Amino acid sequence: MSDSSAIAAFRSVTTATITTILLKRGLRNVWMRGLVPLAPGQERLVGRAFTLRFVPAREDLATPESWSSPTSTRAAIEAMPEGCIAVVDAMGVTDAGIFGDILCARMGKRGVTALVTDGVVRDVAGVMGTRLPVWCAGVAAPPSVAGLTFVGWQEPVGCGGVAIFPDDLIVVDDDGAVVIPAAIVEEVKDACLEQERLEAWLMSEVDKGVPLPGLYPPNAETRARYEKSRGS
Repeated sequence: MSDSSAIAAFRSVTTATITTILLKRGLRNVWMRGLVPLAPGQERLVGRAFTLRFVPAREDLATPESWSSPTSTRAAIEAMPEGCIAVVDAMGVTDAGIFGDILCARMGKRGVTALVTDGVVRDVAGVMGTRLPVWCAGVAAPPSVAGLTFVGWQEPVGCGGVAIFPDDLIVVDDDGAVVIPAAIVEEVKDACLEQERLEAWLMSEVDKGVPLPGLYPPNAETRARYEKSRGS
C-alpha cells in the first residue's frame, strides 16, 4: 500500500475509531495523553512519524549556543521529509517551549504536515501565524534550554506516554493524536473503513428511533440488516 492511499484512507477515519480497532487487536496504549490542537478547527491530518527527543536540561549542554550544534532542533528540521508529522518527546515538560515561530515557519516551508508533542510551544501568536498545525500540551514563554536538552532524531521516543517509532503512522484530529504501528497500517486501514461504514449505518438507525439494545453493539439480526442494506 502506498503512503498516498493510506493517508487518503485515514483522513476519513476518526481517531476514536482507530483506537477501537487497535484495542480489538490488543493495542491499548496508542493515544498520546495531554495533546490538544493549538488552534480550533484544524482538519484531520495523517503522516509518517519523524521523531525528535529531548532529555532533562543539563547546564553544560542546554545553552543558547547549543542551537548551533550539529545535534540541534535546527539540524533535525532540515532532515524532515515532506509530508511527515514531527513527533517530539519533550517528557511532558510544560515550562519550556520546544519550538517557536521561526522553527515552525521553517517546518511549514519544508512541507511538514504537523507538529505533535507532549511539550509546549512558545511565541504562540507567531506559531499560529505560520499555519503549521500543532498538537501540544500548551504554551510557555521560556525557551527549550530552560528545561530540556535536545539529543537526537529518528529514534524510538515516548510522547504522551506512548511509544513512537520512526515511520509509524500518526493520525491527529479534534480528539488528539494516535499512532498506528507501521507493520499493521494496511490491515488496520481496512478494519477502520468498515467500522466507519457500520457506524454511519447505525447512526441512521438511531435517527429512525431504533432502540440501542441489539443495535449497538449489533446483534446477529442487526448485522444481517446491515449486510442487506449494503447489498451483500
